[in-house]
Amino acid sequence: MSQGHPEVSRWFVGADHRGFSLKRVVVGYLAESGLDVEDVGSFDEESVDYPLIALRLARKVAISSHFRGVLLCGSGVGMSIMANRLRGVRAALAWSEEVAKLSRAHNDANVLVLPAAFLDTKTALEVMKAWMVTPFDGGRHLRRVRMMDDIGDIGQERC
Repeated sequence: MSQGHPEVSRWFVGADHRGFSLKRVVVGYLAESGLDVEDVGSFDEESVDYPLIALRLARKVAISSHFRGVLLCGSGVGMSIMANRLRGVRAALAWSEEVAKLSRAHNDANVLVLPAAFLDTKTALEVMKAWMVTPFDGGRHLRRVRMMDDIGDIGQERC
């Protein structure tokens, strides 16, 4: 079962030490909603290297189009950069419901990145819920998403 996206079979959530408290809320919300969720760390508020958490989550999401992820860190920028290094991962940093919806509708984002230092719990959950229920529009956006996913195959002539 998956809220908003019946094709999503598994959710992964990861955070660094700055996003740890909010991550616990996100994991709880997903689990209480009856979704299959896996917490990939961190598991306490001790300082951690966020690229390792982002990489762990991105590797899992990249395995299947039926997987989604949520990453949390202070600004969200580092997690976004790291997650987007893996082919097939489209991580979107969102701080409002509108940005979250656009990231799904236009970019088919499969990882939501929340800037934990800049969102209160209520807003973070609203952003995540909006992201979860927004479908990909397809159409003209599909060509662009495919272009992003295939950028390694496009070559320099298009850059």
